[in-house]
Amino acid sequence: MFRVDLAGWTVGERVGGSCIHQALRGVCRGFQGLGAAPREASCPLLPCLLLLFGGVGSSVNDGLCGAPQSRVGREGSGEGQGQILQRFPEKDWEDNPFPQGIELFCQPSGWQLCPERNPPTFFVAVLTDINSERHYCACLTFWEPAEPTQEVTCTEDTTEREEEAEEGGPAQLSPVTPGPPGQLFAPKTLVLVSRLDHAEVFRNSLGLIYTIHVEGLNIGLENVIGNLLTCIIPLAGGSQLDSVEDGVRTISLGAGDRQVIQTPLADSLPISRCSVALLFRQLGITNVLSLFRAALTEHKVLFLSRSYQRLSDACRGLLALLFPLRYSFTYVPILPAQLLEVLSTPTPFIIGVNAAFQAETQELLDVIVADLDGGTVTVPECVHIPPLLEPLQSQTHSVLSMVLDPELELADLAFPPPSTNASSLKMQDKELRAVFLRLFAQLLQGYRWCLHMVRIHPEPVIRFHKAAFLGQRGLVEDDFLMKVLEGMAFAGFVSERGVPYRPTDLFDELVAHEVARMRADENHPQRVLRHVKELAEQLYKNENPYPAVAMHKVQKPGEASHLRRAPRPFPRLDEGVVQWIVDQATAKMQGAPPAVKAERRTTVPSGPPMTAILERSSGLHGNSARRLEVVRNCISYVFEGKMLEAKKLLPAVLRALKGRAARRCLTQELHLHVQQNRAVLDHQQFDFVVRMMNCCLQDCTSLDEHGIAAALLPLVTAFCRKLSPGVTQFAYSCVQEHVVWSTPQFWEAMFYGDVQTHIRALYLEPAEDGDRLQVGELSAPEDERSALDVASEQRRLWPTLSREKQQELVQKEESTVFSQAIHYANRMSYLLLPLDSSKSRLLRERAGLGDLESASNSLVTNSMAGSVAESYDTESGFEDAETCDVAGAVVRFINRFVDKVCTESGVTSDHLKGLHVMVPDIVQMHIETLEAVHLESKRLPPIQKPKLLRPRLLPGEECVLDGLRVYLLPDGREEGAGGTGGGPALLPAEGAVFLTTYRVIFTGMPTDPLVGEQVVVRSFPVAALTKEKRISVQNPVDQLLQDGLQLRSCTFQLLKMAFDEEVGSDSAELFRKQLHKLRYPPDIRGTFAFTLGSAHTPGRAPRATKDKGPSLRTLSRNLVKNAKKTIGRQYVTRKKYNPPSWEHRGQPPPDDQEDEISVSEELEPSTLTPSSALKPSDRMTMSSLVERACCRDYQRLGLGTLSSSLSRAKSEPFRISPVNRMYAICRSYPGLLIVPQSVQDNALQRVSRCYRQNRFPVVCWRSGRSKAVLLRSGGLHGKGVVGLFKAQNAPSPGQSQADSSSLEQEKYLQAVVGSVPRYADASGRNTLSGFSSAHMGSHVPSPRARVTTLSNPMAASASRRTAPRGFLRPQRAALYIIGDKAQLKGVRPDPLQQWELVPIEVFEARQVKASFKKLLKACVPGCPATEPSPASFLRSLEDSEWLIQIHKLLQVSVLVVELLDSGSSVLVSLEDGWDITTQVVSLVQLLSDPFYRTLEGFRLLVEKEWLSFGHRFSHRGAHTLAGQSSGFTPVFLQFLDCVYQVHLQFPMEFEFSLFYLKFLGYHHASRRFRTFLLDSDYERIELGLLYEEKGERRGQQACRSVWEYVDRLSKRTPVFHNYMYAPEDTEVLRPYSNVSNLKVWDFYTEETLAEGPPYDWELAQGPPEPPEEERPDGGAPQSRRRVVWPCYDSRPRAQPDAISRLLEELQRLETELGRPPERWKDAWDRAKAAQRLEGRPDGRGTPSSLLVSSVPHHRRSLGVYLQEGPVGSTLSLSLDSDQSSGSTASGSRQAARRSTSTLYSQFQTAESENRSYEGTLYKKGAFMKPWKARWFVLDKTKHQLRYYDHRVDTECKGVIDLAEVEAVAPGTPTMGAPKTVDEKAFFDVKTTRRVYNFCAQDVPSAQQWVDQIQSCLSDA
Repeated sequence: MFRVDLAGWTVGERVGGSCIHQALRGVCRGFQGLGAAPREASCPLLPCLLLLFGGVGSSVNDGLCGAPQSRVGREGSGEGQGQILQRFPEKDWEDNPFPQGIELFCQPSGWQLCPERNPPTFFVAVLTDINSERHYCACLTFWEPAEPTQEVTCTEDTTEREEEAEEGGPAQLSPVTPGPPGQLFAPKTLVLVSRLDHAEVFRNSLGLIYTIHVEGLNIGLENVIGNLLTCIIPLAGGSQLDSVEDGVRTISLGAGDRQVIQTPLADSLPISRCSVALLFRQLGITNVLSLFRAALTEHKVLFLSRSYQRLSDACRGLLALLFPLRYSFTYVPILPAQLLEVLSTPTPFIIGVNAAFQAETQELLDVIVADLDGGTVTVPECVHIPPLLEPLQSQTHSVLSMVLDPELELADLAFPPPSTNASSLKMQDKELRAVFLRLFAQLLQGYRWCLHMVRIHPEPVIRFHKAAFLGQRGLVEDDFLMKVLEGMAFAGFVSERGVPYRPTDLFDELVAHEVARMRADENHPQRVLRHVKELAEQLYKNENPYPAVAMHKVQKPGEASHLRRAPRPFPRLDEGVVQWIVDQATAKMQGAPPAVKAERRTTVPSGPPMTAILERSSGLHGNSARRLEVVRNCISYVFEGKMLEAKKLLPAVLRALKGRAARRCLTQELHLHVQQNRAVLDHQQFDFVVRMMNCCLQDCTSLDEHGIAAALLPLVTAFCRKLSPGVTQFAYSCVQEHVVWSTPQFWEAMFYGDVQTHIRALYLEPAEDGDRLQVGELSAPEDERSALDVASEQRRLWPTLSREKQQELVQKEESTVFSQAIHYANRMSYLLLPLDSSKSRLLRERAGLGDLESASNSLVTNSMAGSVAESYDTESGFEDAETCDVAGAVVRFINRFVDKVCTESGVTSDHLKGLHVMVPDIVQMHIETLEAVHLESKRLPPIQKPKLLRPRLLPGEECVLDGLRVYLLPDGREEGAGGTGGGPALLPAEGAVFLTTYRVIFTGMPTDPLVGEQVVVRSFPVAALTKEKRISVQNPVDQLLQDGLQLRSCTFQLLKMAFDEEVGSDSAELFRKQLHKLRYPPDIRGTFAFTLGSAHTPGRAPRATKDKGPSLRTLSRNLVKNAKKTIGRQYVTRKKYNPPSWEHRGQPPPDDQEDEISVSEELEPSTLTPSSALKPSDRMTMSSLVERACCRDYQRLGLGTLSSSLSRAKSEPFRISPVNRMYAICRSYPGLLIVPQSVQDNALQRVSRCYRQNRFPVVCWRSGRSKAVLLRSGGLHGKGVVGLFKAQNAPSPGQSQADSSSLEQEKYLQAVVGSVPRYADASGRNTLSGFSSAHMGSHVPSPRARVTTLSNPMAASASRRTAPRGFLRPQRAALYIIGDKAQLKGVRPDPLQQWELVPIEVFEARQVKASFKKLLKACVPGCPATEPSPASFLRSLEDSEWLIQIHKLLQVSVLVVELLDSGSSVLVSLEDGWDITTQVVSLVQLLSDPFYRTLEGFRLLVEKEWLSFGHRFSHRGAHTLAGQSSGFTPVFLQFLDCVYQVHLQFPMEFEFSLFYLKFLGYHHASRRFRTFLLDSDYERIELGLLYEEKGERRGQQACRSVWEYVDRLSKRTPVFHNYMYAPEDTEVLRPYSNVSNLKVWDFYTEETLAEGPPYDWELAQGPPEPPEEERPDGGAPQSRRRVVWPCYDSRPRAQPDAISRLLEELQRLETELGRPPERWKDAWDRAKAAQRLEGRPDGRGTPSSLLVSSVPHHRRSLGVYLQEGPVGSTLSLSLDSDQSSGSTASGSRQAARRSTSTLYSQFQTAESENRSYEGTLYKKGAFMKPWKARWFVLDKTKHQLRYYDHRVDTECKGVIDLAEVEAVAPGTPTMGAPKTVDEKAFFDVKTTRRVYNFCAQDVPSAQQWVDQIQSCLSDA
């Protein structure tokens, strides 16, 4: 039986599992501190002790280990346990206890019997004892036949170093059992355990013992073992000895052998032999570098191999690479199988395991596995190994490849030099190590300058200033170096190598003297390689000091000797003989004098200081002399009292202080103004100094890498101001809100730095010390000795001092540290106790609420307590305790600090207790002082803040919250901060934020006084707010951290504000709540558009309460009655109204032609019963419905000509149906709809069920040329057309409801198809697919922008798929249904059907919303970009995918335009029919019909398609509380963006300007007007909005309709007018839609800080001026110059275009002449008319303007054209006729008529002289305008019909050119016509532009007028 003590517990003799687990625990405990340096001891007398600690020699213990015998039964081989058979010596050496648990390591795979005799094996295992000392176990295992009957019991031996073992059976096995038929072999192991690492000697010695036994040599094993135990090992450092013999020992074990033992020259350098080279060969460069980084950053590394020796070598090699750092975690090169559980330990390790146990390692999730046999390294996903910093990573990699593969450099040479001899493996090993040695020297260069010498006696105490090292090296961001410096290995490095007086080695020399050489060699590979080889030579020499002597002569067994049967088992040896030899040697050595290793201690060189590396990362604001000069000047102005000068420089100083050099300069300059540790300032000086200090500290991280906070710390306790007699305020009370003060590591580094300064002063001579000592310095000036030098000198003298002197020095040092601890307790209380403790508690409670993203460093709170809670004391729980006060928190923080630094610095326990008593008193005393300071500081006069600037408000706009003082901070747009746009830094600005019922407004002035007195305004409508978030930002004036708010609006404005300190948190919270309340009112009536009206008419009751909705019966009765009345007027004999031909359609038709519309009398009872109660106003009659925009447009398009049901005009294919007049079928449709003539009203309700939201297909536009119609509807329900097509062939035994509705739908579509004309096309473009593919060719060579083909995912490919036989169809489909691809999937329509499905992919509303959010962030970033560049903006713009959506919309629209133009009708049936459908049909009409490109037409288009057809403006704009969750979805804005893109490509085709689009884009979201509120006409009627304005004249009351506002404004200013408007008659626009052709709308990016957004025209005009003047500087004299800043002023207003400038000048001159100014429109029309009438000299008569339709398309699209005129080539702007959109068509007839108009251009006489006939006529006005009596003049000379307001009026109001008149015919009275006049008195004049409706006073005068006009025409 045996018993082993292992780390304090016992392993019994049983083999049960419990023993193993206990052993495991013990070995683990032994593993905890592996790898520490061997402990020192005084010189021992025993040889082994001398050996171990550097004595002359040592002995090694010898012993035998064996395996227990175990039987192999049927179950297979059992596993036994090793036992100690014999050990020598039998007792432990005195200082070296026996390493327990060694039997596990002798057979790591377990003690097992083997069926064959294996050859002997040898490996070296490494054990680490409880004291972290390593024991090297050399194990030689051989096999002997097992004796089946043998059961050996061993005595309980406890002896030391070497063991031999024999098998012994475990207790459970029966003594005698018949053995198996085959022979089994049991292992025996010879183990040599030594604390020295001489593997070769171990191998030879054990091999010799085995050889003597196997070969049966006649040599006593006892003598050999005795000699082995007593041989003397030479000391390390052989080269320093006098002779070779002293460094090299030749030993013989008495068997005719000779061995040489060489010890390395330096203990500290590791011995690697070939292990590093082998490791690289096995794993490769990248893998070894990964392992290297993993070991340094404390990850777990596991090696796998089938060879134990390779595992040992790999682990040894990895450790050698880490030099000069020592690995200090678990290190087990060979881990026994029984201890595999160690792998799940939480601590880092380097462990080797046999590859046989690989399966057991699979589930380890955080272990890096290196497979030596396979050459792989596997890093788990959860493990991140930080990379080496560049360029070291790449440099190291390339040098390693040069060392490992020297041929690599020569591989490409044409004539390679003769191959050089490759280095031997041992030499290559040293070269590889040299590379890593260089790497460490580069990583750690300058480290000695960051050591703090805290104590010198009795033992050195050294701390490393990590933050200063990283800061000075510029490596603060480097993750790898940070982790290395924080690791345990580096802590050991500092304590071992920081000592200033010690033996030095290769690394010390390298890091001190070779850094400059390494930097110089960086770019010269050959020089680097030479240096590596030099270092390798030194490493090799260290390991092999005398290579010539290294000869061994040791006998080895013969080949296959293990197979011969040994003469006998290994014998039991005589312990007595061995012990006698050991005793003899011990006695002999005791007589000899002890040999002491002569250590050469020197002062460790520090190397060059680290200034050379400072420039590497000085950042954007480099060390420019100009900036430093500004800082110095400003400080000198402050201290000289020149405050005005200082104030001017301050913003520049604050900007400069972003750079490190300027901050350092500031601290140096301030130091110069401190005398006697005190500097008393006046209030202004104090404020300036504090602001600069705060600016310095705001960028300091918690570690203070650059020492700025350290340099400021003595200053904040020096600068002060007197508040009153006896009360002084110091600067520290104003700079507390920085994270650095609450960081314990900062205080520790500061404390150690100051202690070092004072300890150094203690030992310097008083004369040398002088008064140059600066608190907190890292190193003294160069002409003085550094603290390390002083310490080195003192350590050298220490042994020579008397004991009393030594005690005195120790006491002095301890007192110095103690006094500094008191000093720092005071300092910390200064900076941690806030001036106002009540405020701090409030902020502490909110500490966790701050927005981490916006805080500059980390979470900074106003109170120290909050900071402590966040950073340090989370476990104490004080931050949760409500009652806990600030003082208690500060006391605890200081106490923890004092405990830590005093314990580390060796302060006595009595002093420490005294400190703990003192700290609360210090804190309490300081609190009392602060109370007085706080009280007095409140009485200070407040700093003069700029006066709040009141914003200008709109009429009816009221202030909800008066101005809160805020700072407007710069966001990501550079313009306001004086970026690339040029101009000064307008932001940050100091001012106030106002909240009104309509807007959020900031007004203020720039904080930079150099900008000048510029007012900064930024505002946006409350309704446009899309995101609001709290932020924590720095106040730009005093750099303190303030609460802030960031508001983002969908009008592309961003308010990033920091609240002034005077704004309490409750005021800020109130602002947020009020803003939220205004943004999301509970009801639409709460919006500004409604409250505005009620505010102006307080006496009037709200409409909702006054108008009680009439009953439905009354309503329907009124409707029917009105309809009959209208129909009744139809049958008076008169000419039927013909829709105007295509050529005339540009001119708007008369407004009120509702009598041309007859309404079907078939009123179904079901349609009169709406699903819910309706409360319309009582005026909602048929006539008011008829006046809606869509109805007016239907008339214009010729879609509204119907008669009664009894005599329906069958020739008209479509009719207006009133089926939805009660909004019963579809709530979101208008009341009157265009449907096929053949469809009855009662069928429509059934059809509507097939479509989403009941939005069934209705006609919205008809092409005047091809008569094709455009229809719109919602998407289909499942059982719609799709279901119909899918179930075509299915049997239908009984028709269900769904089937019948499907049939209704099919009938309806057939009716639509039957109503549209069919065009056969012989060109082969018969189907859509043919059409698209044909366009892919070049048969239409049009230079005009045109979409020729549709790429996937649009319709071309889709239609080919859906209609494979399309190319063969004889005629094109009459109707194309554009539907959602997802919905129409798998549909196969019958080719005989007359319609075809076109599936397309569309984006959904949520995609629009997400894209818009990204667009907002791209155009208005929340924070400045780190590297502002156009590329970053373009990248984020691309990520938003906004332009891709625009591209898709334009692409689909152009497709539909092409189809309509080619004669096919199109039904757009997408989503619910109110988003993308609306966008597409609006764009199609805009592109196809020139009328919609006029101001009036565009208004009509928006009213019809967006308002009447129910786009959900309120829902998409999130107008009320209910829509808050849905968010803002800018569908209408996207449509306007598409219009903008078309406008850019065709600038001459639009009457309105680009500003008009921006205006609508802004106000559709602003809620200023009621136009874009609510989701449908139904909702507007319910609220009484739709018809309330009819007939009411509200005078100057604020406009409720955006159109009314546009009309008013257009009369005053041409801002909405496009001067380049010169349309072509038949122009169908086909814009390019590729993303490359699209531009970013400047609405998203432009900003005017002078007055805010320019879309509220009253506000954008500055102070009120005469209403005709458009611009504030319009009347200024020409000589007046003015600076226009791109980001500040509105450039279009400051520098208007030429025409606007001329119109302004005209108005000014008229005013000067005393004449009433002419309206701009009249002046412009006159100018255009004059331009048009100028004939060409060639006599052809075509006007010299851009009106000729022969102008090439591509040039017209650019808007200007070089025209050959009479005087050379002139650039002629497009001047065209008045605002009607018609223009002459090309053709001989028009050209001829044009020529007549030019005949009279020579007559320039006054208009009053040419009056052939005149009189009064009633003329029908434009849309929605009444008949008016005008004075008409027929001028036969000029061939004109002019009209005036009155007979005496000299100003002509309009001109009808008789050259354009086509016919004069009898007319019909329309709505609003004079009632008393006979119907025969009406006549129409039809021109090429439009039809004019006239009414004379009676029938004869009408006839007279007709005759006069006819005669005039015939004369021409």
